[in-house]
Amino acid sequence: QVQLVESGGGLVQAGGSLRLSCAASGLSFSSYVMAWFRQAPGKEREFVAHISRSAIYYADSEKGRFTISRDNAKNTVYLQMNSLKPEDTAVYYCAARLPLYGSARYSRARDYDYWGQGTQVTVSS
Repeated sequence: QVQLVESGGGLVQAGGSLRLSCAASGLSFSSYVMAWFRQAPGKEREFVAHISRSAIYYADSEKGRFTISRDNAKNTVYLQMNSLKPEDTAVYYCAARLPLYGSARYSRARDYDYWGQGTQVTVSS
């Protein structure tokens, strides 16, 4: 079965950096759109970024601070987060789906079929 396992979360001061990883198994990784979402307490799960074979999309609030990348040889997707702010505090989730067509944007949680368990990121002020 498909498994997505996130790691790399933790406590960091404002202005610091973290790199999240999501290791995938049980799927043809290179064919999948891989995404990061986050959910803060009392808020809905929100889109952060996704990467497919042909496109990368970011939420507007993360452009320039976050970078998504993937290593198909390692079946792993990454999220490099720089200049972190207290409002970035959330549980970060990895998600996966097959694309309908190459450059489609999938920014809704319901667009995704598979999810990891999440990793906590806490940014202190």
